[in-house]
Amino acid sequence: MHSEVFSHVDPAPVAAKSEGGLLGKRVGVQSLFCVQGWPCEGGSRALKGFVPLEDATVVQRVKGEGGVLVGNTHCSELGLGVTRDSAARAVAEKHVDAAFMIDVLGEARMAAARAGLFGFKPSWGRISRFGLTGLAPSMECCGILAARWKDISAIFSAIASFDERDPSMVVPSELVAEGAQTGSGRNGMVAGFFPQSLERLSSEEREAFSLALGELEGAGVTLRQVEMKEFHLFPVAHQVIASVEASSSCGKYDGVRFGHRATGAKNWNDMYVKTRRESFGLLLKTFLFQGAYFQFENYAAFENACRIRARLVQETRKFFRELDMLVIPTQDNARDAFQARSLKELYSAFSCTLPANVTGQPALSLPGLYRSAGRDMGLQVVGSYLEDEKLFSLADRLVAHREGSA
Repeated sequence: MHSEVFSHVDPAPVAAKSEGGLLGKRVGVQSLFCVQGWPCEGGSRALKGFVPLEDATVVQRVKGEGGVLVGNTHCSELGLGVTRDSAARAVAEKHVDAAFMIDVLGEARMAAARAGLFGFKPSWGRISRFGLTGLAPSMECCGILAARWKDISAIFSAIASFDERDPSMVVPSELVAEGAQTGSGRNGMVAGFFPQSLERLSSEEREAFSLALGELEGAGVTLRQVEMKEFHLFPVAHQVIASVEASSSCGKYDGVRFGHRATGAKNWNDMYVKTRRESFGLLLKTFLFQGAYFQFENYAAFENACRIRARLVQETRKFFRELDMLVIPTQDNARDAFQARSLKELYSAFSCTLPANVTGQPALSLPGLYRSAGRDMGLQVVGSYLEDEKLFSLADRLVAHREGSA
């Protein structure tokens, strides 16, 4: 059973410290997070045999707060999608109290929604990415899954501090400046929702989503419909930019320094080509080929995607002058992210989660509020950029109301 959930298990997991805010909390990590002495193969042949010499920053901080690292959970190749991921299962079956997942398209929130868990993606730059085997640097974050909301907030408090080894981190002074620009002088909570995010839902799902919005109103949240004409461009911008970043990031898997190396090559160049051919699965290869095309053959399209992303970021942040959060479905019944075998299926399934990766905003999938066809669909709340703690306070209120009315 353990082999179905974990790719590696610490034979004698113990807390590194006898005190701290995470004392005794059991944590699982995808095999994309470096843990000293543990295999870190990221679900890919490209990383076969790779064993890190030091811990990722998030792993260091969990240990420093008394947390217990239990083992590596399985993951889709280099974290793209959820078809082979077992992090949510590890939490749901109580092997661990919480798990770390790399969130590129919304994987942490999608996996959490499927399992009836809380799934959180922080603001880009709030949690260190040092020691993560990344794929698309500007899109991905360290996601957190847990059955108890308090475990996510406790873990975030323990690991979200500045790390000079990660140049993508936001410095503390920027946190203060950004927070001063949003939501000042407003009483109560105001949530907005995009009608475009509901267009793909069935009539039953729309009714269920309306009931979920009603629960928010019951918790004292004021609802507003907001319009975003370019909402449909989120997947386009994400796919072009992320594929280019992935193509560049995966250049290091050359069979020379670490990982898989093809045999029987005639020369160095032949070895490199064969190694690259053998190292990646079909879905990731497709993604990398697409990125190489935009990088070397159609760079103008990549530049245009970056301009579109900038517009989407600016327009989304304008909403938070009057809103505290955006409410979006995490998934729907017609598109199964766990069965996605092509990029078209993948981006269709994740279309409601990837906007937060494009804009870098914090996003949380809440269980129990949005149910359809007997399934917990996950209700996604998206907060203002860098105001993760504010999103937490909103979630505290929603969870307390849910528990009080149960």
